[in-house]
Amino acid sequence: MTSFKNIAVAREIASPENPGGLEKRVALVPDDVAALVSAGHSISVEFGAGEGVGFLDAEYERAGATMEGAESIYRDKDLLIKFKGPALDTIKMMKPGATLFCMAHFHSYPERAKLLEDSRINVLAMEEILESPKVQTDTEILGRTAMAAALAPFMADNSIGNLRVRILQWTPLMTYSVRRSGNRDPRSVKLLHDSISFDALDAVGGNALYVYDSETFTDDKGILAQLSALGTHLFDVRAFINDAGEEAVRAYRESHPPLPTGLRRIQCLHETGMAGARYGMKLLAENRPDHVKAKTKAVILGYGNVGQGAMHELFDQGVEVISILGRTHTAKGRIEFWLKDADLVVNGAEQPAYLRGVKFLVSNDHLKNVMVDGSVVIDLVGGSPTNRSPVEPVLACTFLTDPHFVQDGVTVSALWGWPMLGMMRETAVRYSGQIRDVLLGRERLIDGLDHLTPGVERALVCGPFEG
Repeated sequence: MTSFKNIAVAREIASPENPGGLEKRVALVPDDVAALVSAGHSISVEFGAGEGVGFLDAEYERAGATMEGAESIYRDKDLLIKFKGPALDTIKMMKPGATLFCMAHFHSYPERAKLLEDSRINVLAMEEILESPKVQTDTEILGRTAMAAALAPFMADNSIGNLRVRILQWTPLMTYSVRRSGNRDPRSVKLLHDSISFDALDAVGGNALYVYDSETFTDDKGILAQLSALGTHLFDVRAFINDAGEEAVRAYRESHPPLPTGLRRIQCLHETGMAGARYGMKLLAENRPDHVKAKTKAVILGYGNVGQGAMHELFDQGVEVISILGRTHTAKGRIEFWLKDADLVVNGAEQPAYLRGVKFLVSNDHLKNVMVDGSVVIDLVGGSPTNRSPVEPVLACTFLTDPHFVQDGVTVSALWGWPMLGMMRETAVRYSGQIRDVLLGRERLIDGLDHLTPGVERALVCGPFEG
């Protein structure tokens, strides 16, 4: 297979994961189309493809694209790019051996997957492409190594299991400290807003550790001095960075060569977490009009990318205490402690395929017998009847046409495409830039299926087929 010659960008229309056609994002914005044209490629764009997020046909024409209608955009193309998976009736328009590059979610829609396979369409799933090799920034390494140093004494004397970790203030640097603390399995991990008072703290003394960054945490209320007076452990990430940061980065990179593949290459996972948490707070306010936002008892399952986005949003909204649960905290018999008085539960915890539909972190029984009426569950992971979510009430993702439901007094939402809630244009621009980079950057996907890097090769979920 040679490089892709005829390339098309299709408009989003109603499809299995886009009922009502309410997904309006476009896979490539005009600036990124212009980059492809400048690199010598011929690009066709469907009329109206970008209008839903504010990009006009005239902008695509100025970028060098040829505009086409729905009746021809899928025909005779080597590479067809769209954001969501295709409508079933468009598959028959594609020529055998063509390549479809989209968010395929192949296992969630088996009927469409079989139709694509029977039609001999190559499918590259955007959501399956990984960094190759894995990328780790200095900020990530500093956040991880700082927290590792903070936890080292408790790991050494085997008291980590009784340690209550409190993170004072959310910042991009501290996200990596949260992750490192979570996977060391302390008794609990909570993110605290910098507006919290000393009287509202739930952990002091020798089995509590407060981690902060003196460059950003101003401590206007004198919390640190009060904690220190009670024998509470304190750790300043900034002091660690100033004293040992350069050596820590060097030693980490020397002892941790990059893995062959890393995180998702095309993603807006942080924005997904932010949008989900924002919607959860909105639903909570509707359920309980007298509820005080800052006093929300918020619980986040998982501390990965989507969970971090939820932390960011809840912190920005002024929630004083955010509990972050790792694998042991979500085990049956333990998670009930966190769910019983939670106002808002946000699930960002993925499960391996063999546990999907077998093990549920938030069960129907939890909604009926543990959680209180008016509380809210936001599922950022989602799923389908063939690829179940870790949240048992979610039989399949919800959509903008009907974004939430109520079960046993608890409001549940598992939206397919969370950033569609108020973040369509900004995430369209981000996705588009990532897609352009995969096409023209180090992966050079534009060169065809014969030249796939390891991170892209795994995303070929259907094919390869010759024309």
